[in-house]
Amino acid sequence: MFDGIFFEKGMFFLNFVHRKRINMKNMKYNFDEVIDRNGTSAVKFDDVKEIWGRNDLIPLWVADMDFETPDFIVDALRKRLEHPVFGYTVIPEDYWATVQKWILERHGWQTECEWMTFIPGIVKGIGMAINALLEEGDKVIIQPPVYHPFRLVPQKNGVEVVFNPLREMPDGSYEMDFENLAAVCDDKCRMLILSNPHNPAGIIWPRETLERLAEFCHERGVIVISDEIHCDMALFGNKHIPFASVSEKAASCSITFGAPSKTFNIAGIVSSYAVVPDPELREKFFSWLEASELGAPHLFAPIATKAAFEHGEEWRKQMLEYIEGNIIYIEEFCSQYIPQIRPLRPQASFLVWLDCRGLGLTHDGLIDLFVHKAGLALNDGEMFNPGGEGFMRLNVGTSRKILEQAMSRLQDAVKTL
Repeated sequence: MFDGIFFEKGMFFLNFVHRKRINMKNMKYNFDEVIDRNGTSAVKFDDVKEIWGRNDLIPLWVADMDFETPDFIVDALRKRLEHPVFGYTVIPEDYWATVQKWILERHGWQTECEWMTFIPGIVKGIGMAINALLEEGDKVIIQPPVYHPFRLVPQKNGVEVVFNPLREMPDGSYEMDFENLAAVCDDKCRMLILSNPHNPAGIIWPRETLERLAEFCHERGVIVISDEIHCDMALFGNKHIPFASVSEKAASCSITFGAPSKTFNIAGIVSSYAVVPDPELREKFFSWLEASELGAPHLFAPIATKAAFEHGEEWRKQMLEYIEGNIIYIEEFCSQYIPQIRPLRPQASFLVWLDCRGLGLTHDGLIDLFVHKAGLALNDGEMFNPGGEGFMRLNVGTSRKILEQAMSRLQDAVKTL
């Protein structure tokens, strides 16, 4: 009964550690808890009034989750905060090995530590890559509907953006249009920004699609910036495929961006990384970062990332199960009560792309319905560039209770049409 723990101190310690590990593995995390984030400088909550002119909306827009940040990350940060000196920081020796192991175990991609560098956020990384790798007059290709900074960042850096719209399928999903890509890609197109998995539609691109894209971009001399921030959030049995892993050509023409921030709800920590297999591309990008000292993390980024990747698998699994339950709830609710709205089931992430075209509303009418009649703050589809008209993006990374309240409001609002 007592596991022999009193025979010697060493045996007691071993049994204590073993029991603690079992308890952590069997821990049931509570994602139903409603946490008040108002007044914490959270964009998702504290910017609602500035954007929509009222503060009584249920915020389901910005892509961070309302779940409590995992205790093992908070504990790791708290432990470092107990030391009273916060001086200049070096990256821990095993930091990149930890990231490398996580990528290999989750996605089967064998990387090298020398391929990696810190970046202070993926959107910032896109801007850095544009400045480091493009010349005046070069163009960037994006595939709308897609995450709006893919357009804004190049444009704000004086770079022309070329649209290669995704092709909508009968089931509401999307595929890449390679015929259009060949037509719009001229000799000035030097970069393509890939959303993998796709935001806002939650698509995990098939291997064949990624291989074909790699072949095209390698032949045309187009650098692929693959934003894979949602890669650790594959749902419903789907499996993420890193772009650079599909072929040697993909590895030679790409930079992959990743981060623990979406998966473990630590966007405010700002801890992202770039993986660049090709030596020439790596030298050019890393040198640009080093010249401005942009490749060094702040004190807390490595601590939070290591804690997430070393201790986060059980939390991640339970969180994804909860997200899947939320998605199924949205699907069933819309099917039963609001059939005019068709949710596209995401293959990854906590974002649901709502096809609201069945409501027959204009863009302004759709915004009026969600904001003024339902009291909900979502991202409207037009934000995601051509092809997003008539859609809304719903963040289901919150408690079921909040979603139930939101969908009840939406149902009542639709009844007024």
